[in-house]
Amino acid sequence: MVRPGNVALIGSGETAARGGQAFDLLARQLPAPLRVGVMETPAGFEINSAQVAGRVVEYVRKRLQNYQPTIDLVPARRRGPGGTDDWDTLAPLKAAHLVFMGPGSPTYTVRQLQDSLAWEILRARLRMGAAIALASAATAAVGALAIPVYEIFKVGEDPHWKPGLNLLADFGLNCVIVPHWNNTEGGSDVDTGRCFIGLERFEILRGQLPAEMTVIGIDEHSGVILDFTAQTCRVTGRDGVHILRGDQEPLLFCSGETFSMSLLGECRLPEHLEDGIDPGVWDALQAVEADGSNDPTATMVPEEVERLLLDRQSARARKDWKESDRIRDAVSNLGWKITDTPEGQKLEPA
Repeated sequence: MVRPGNVALIGSGETAARGGQAFDLLARQLPAPLRVGVMETPAGFEINSAQVAGRVVEYVRKRLQNYQPTIDLVPARRRGPGGTDDWDTLAPLKAAHLVFMGPGSPTYTVRQLQDSLAWEILRARLRMGAAIALASAATAAVGALAIPVYEIFKVGEDPHWKPGLNLLADFGLNCVIVPHWNNTEGGSDVDTGRCFIGLERFEILRGQLPAEMTVIGIDEHSGVILDFTAQTCRVTGRDGVHILRGDQEPLLFCSGETFSMSLLGECRLPEHLEDGIDPGVWDALQAVEADGSNDPTATMVPEEVERLLLDRQSARARKDWKESDRIRDAVSNLGWKITDTPEGQKLEPA
């Protein structure tokens, strides 16, 4: 049976307490010790791209410390040697359980990854069960179409779409993704919602979309985790996720809610794991698995424990401390230990 990994789409705040909640939820379903690859690609045009990605490395190292993570910074900044087409540069991705890409430019991200070796590796690893976490520019880049934010907001080009990486097409979905949905950095002077371009220009963009295309709008410090196997979407973080499709009434799902993936379209798993993947890439990654790089004996968090963690999170949010303690004891009886930290609940084998 094809059981792909989960994809987290984060609007912003991936290194903040609420925005980074998605990392916890992804890690609980992945092996430990955890291997993480953080890609520089979206900000590769900036001279400080290593520092931008490096901040994420340090954040993930602390946030997921109970999973004993090995975290690699992948300096694939652009196409060509030493970049997104270079096996040596991309080596950490070959056995990564979790891959992250974040801030930068959506259109730059697409140009450097479209039809690249890096993109084939990411798609293949997702099929093999690895998780992908995307934030800000990277989130916008992986839709069927991408908003050229800099070109519209900074350069003044007319509202238009650019081709995106279309990650979700592998699962039959036809979506565009708009992070920073409820951004208010412009204050009362400038509407910076809808990924900085404002509502008026976004409505022009929306009018350019085919009727069957779904818009996923993700608020600041919020995210949604797509589980293709269960065909569910779980909202994480501070605020919510907005679903717009044709002339249907927009839908809002708030943090902690789960909704059916059918609201995004008809989700279909590939009939075979390797369908649509470059055969050379697939064979290379299969060889890595055969060498034992992905340890099948690594500790996995049981679904029952994961469910209890979410229940306890809800109990603590409503200040039901008695229920919180009861759930903690129940988790302990299942062989796991919960530690409360400023960053949230931490889980480890007892």
